[in-house]
Amino acid sequence: MTTTTTRRRVGIAGALVGAASAGVAAAALAKRYAVGRIRLRPDTEASEPFGELRGRERTLITSDGKALHVEIDGPEERRSSGGESESNDANEPRSGRDHEHDAPLTVVLCHGYCLSLESWHYQRKDLRENYRLVLWDQRSHGRSQRAGADDSTIDRLGEDLAEVIERFVPGPCVLVGHSMGGMTIMALADRHPGLFEEKIRGVALISTSAGKLAELTLGLPAMLSKAVHKVAPTTVSMLGRRGALVDRTRSVGSDIAFLITRYMGFGDSKNVSPTVVDFAESMIRATPTEVVADFYPALMNHDKLSALHVLDPVPTAILVGDRDWLTPPDHSRAIAAALPKAQLTEVPDTSHLIQLERPGVVNDALRDLVKRVELQ
Repeated sequence: MTTTTTRRRVGIAGALVGAASAGVAAAALAKRYAVGRIRLRPDTEASEPFGELRGRERTLITSDGKALHVEIDGPEERRSSGGESESNDANEPRSGRDHEHDAPLTVVLCHGYCLSLESWHYQRKDLRENYRLVLWDQRSHGRSQRAGADDSTIDRLGEDLAEVIERFVPGPCVLVGHSMGGMTIMALADRHPGLFEEKIRGVALISTSAGKLAELTLGLPAMLSKAVHKVAPTTVSMLGRRGALVDRTRSVGSDIAFLITRYMGFGDSKNVSPTVVDFAESMIRATPTEVVADFYPALMNHDKLSALHVLDPVPTAILVGDRDWLTPPDHSRAIAAALPKAQLTEVPDTSHLIQLERPGVVNDALRDLVKRVELQ
């Protein structure tokens, strides 16, 4: 394989997996000019305390021995702890329940690929005053323990969610999933349908898909998109094997990563906060390249359309940005077609990171969903 061919493949995969390799891109001058123009815009979120919200910290040891980081938030938790977080012994029995505070309803937030529970910053800030929240870092993400490639599957994430619910949810709950987090909920429905209706009373699926992600065009012409999908699996696998080396180069290419995150993760609004983009990019950059590579096949092979009927008896909200390249609106429309009672909202001029880009819209939708559940 020639050096030129290798570089092309690395560049394609880098765009697909959130700038995993930042070694090839536009000329440095053009790059810095573009970044500079964005960073000089008014930044209404410059003082927002991203990553500083804390609840009661817990650790769940899963049935296959992985330690998951969990945070419990809400009025009772913050009153009992004086607003300070508590850590727990990661070695306490997995079967032990953590239901110190009963609650009429718990909201469980499941984050997406290459993100962490911090990606729910605005939703946590809005809902924690009135509702009990359970947030968790999916395996290999955030502060949860790394898993191997064989354990990096959507079905395993569904099992993890079942164990989080068993341990930390004392009564009825609403599940909220963004991107891979929505797929996690679908895997739960496939493997544990009995939890829905009695235990799980409502679901929000945000910027997600029930399958066919391998057919995404990413806004590229058909022939180029086909070529990208042909080389991507091999290239991503190659990057994963060289993860340590690639991770060292990602920090060098932070400006490139900023631009890719800005244009892939957010819509075309000129009012997107540079601080918010930096916050999102920092979560992506904190995800090791090996983890990106480990989960990539699971996302491409994800197919849970046949499990969606399990959600039909419970109130379901579906949200997607109309400029989402990663889980395009057609994927949410397919979910809505399988769930005729669900409410589908397409948000204009918005892309994949909708919960950060348009938090007010997402917060309103979640509050409406919770109220519908409470009125049942």
